[in-house]
Amino acid sequence: MKKSSYLITILGILLIGSCAEKKKAVAAQEKEPPNVLILITDQWRAQATGYAGDPNISTPNLDSLAAISVNFKNAVSGMPVCSPFRASLLTGQRPLTHGVFMNDVQLDTNAVTIAKVFNKEGYDTGYIGKWHLDGHGRLQNVAPGQRRQGFKFWKGNECTHDYNKSVYYDNDDPNRKIWEGYDTFEQTDAAIDYIKERKSTENPFMMILSYGTPHAPYHTAPVEYRNRFDPEKIQLRRNVPDSLKERAKKDLAGYYAHIAALDDMIGKVIKNLKESGQFENTIIVFTADHGDLLGSHGAYKKQQPYEESARVPMLYYLPEKLNIAAGERDALMNSEDIMPTLLSLCDISIPSTVEGLDYRPYMEGRKQMGGATLLSCVQPFGQWNRVTKGGREYRAIKTQQYTYARDLNGPWLLFDNVNDPYQLNNLIGNEGYTALQDDLESLLAQRLKETGDEFLPGMEYIKKWGYPVDETGTVPYTH
Repeated sequence: MKKSSYLITILGILLIGSCAEKKKAVAAQEKEPPNVLILITDQWRAQATGYAGDPNISTPNLDSLAAISVNFKNAVSGMPVCSPFRASLLTGQRPLTHGVFMNDVQLDTNAVTIAKVFNKEGYDTGYIGKWHLDGHGRLQNVAPGQRRQGFKFWKGNECTHDYNKSVYYDNDDPNRKIWEGYDTFEQTDAAIDYIKERKSTENPFMMILSYGTPHAPYHTAPVEYRNRFDPEKIQLRRNVPDSLKERAKKDLAGYYAHIAALDDMIGKVIKNLKESGQFENTIIVFTADHGDLLGSHGAYKKQQPYEESARVPMLYYLPEKLNIAAGERDALMNSEDIMPTLLSLCDISIPSTVEGLDYRPYMEGRKQMGGATLLSCVQPFGQWNRVTKGGREYRAIKTQQYTYARDLNGPWLLFDNVNDPYQLNNLIGNEGYTALQDDLESLLAQRLKETGDEFLPGMEYIKKWGYPVDETGTVPYTH
């Protein structure tokens, strides 16, 4: 054999071997279970991102993530207040089933949770940041064991809104520790360390990184972020009344400062995932537990059925091997739908205790679903939904175009969210919408029947679950 032919033969053998190795590596990666990273923020309304068109804020890292993710642009927090969303995320159940229909009560330690299910499938599970599911008082340690609902790695606290030098507890250490700076930064670094450590293990991971921001207090982000936003230049939503405009501009400037910092941190997490080679095999969910009215409709914070309160960001970045196209989706994914969808995406059986919907078939284009979902409020005596401030128990049906709500006295709100995105025109009783109102009332009644919701006064549920009340007959926020 000529020397040149011999070399060509050797090169060919090497090339075939190299291709075979690459194919083996790809095949191995396709069989490898995906990691799961859930990024939860507190009180980040869906409208407040660059990719959603907010003129006040630039979120380049989230915009980049949204461009390669499934974006559920109509996603909602079904009971828009902190603890109910978090309990529904962990259990895949609706609030009247798991019992956390208000803040500062404990999720049953026997609950079948997302962490417990992933543990059984050989995953490492971790939780960093705000918990708000223990009901044992603010800043208290959530003791190792059942109260941590299956999470093995832990760097968190029950709840705090002091974002500078805030308290946390480190795994089994019972002593309080302090995040040295702005906790959004410190928690991000802790998550990155956790992710790096997982690369040396054989197990995939499922981790929740739960940020406390951009929840109030609004003006506590690092000064370099606060300096980016001039209250006088803030463009308000059209549904903020004149009486609140000055306050809302000031608070929004601080709110956006927290968001800008969060965007940088999300970018930092993604950068480190890429550098560690784990990005391509990690499902990333970005969401929030509820929104913030911030002056819209003359109110602040949450619990109301309005868009600024109930609608939340919901991005799913999915590894290429799942063959699911990125892009916007119209379906109304709800809080309890996150757990079953993630389990399905990881080819893990969904427990029978779960009530939420599995959206994998919808993402794959095999099934139409998510045309309507429920919004509800049981507690008309929270800090932001008191009867004295117009708060009320309600049940609402939200479709891709309309929001229809009734309180205990009857029909309350009807908005065409497509033609009236700021919900300025309540169509209840409007002659031209009688048939629509009747249809939505029937749909709401049907959903309540299907879910076993009798729509009782809030105190009936308090009595049923045995939650304590104070001398005024209400449930204190600090319980």
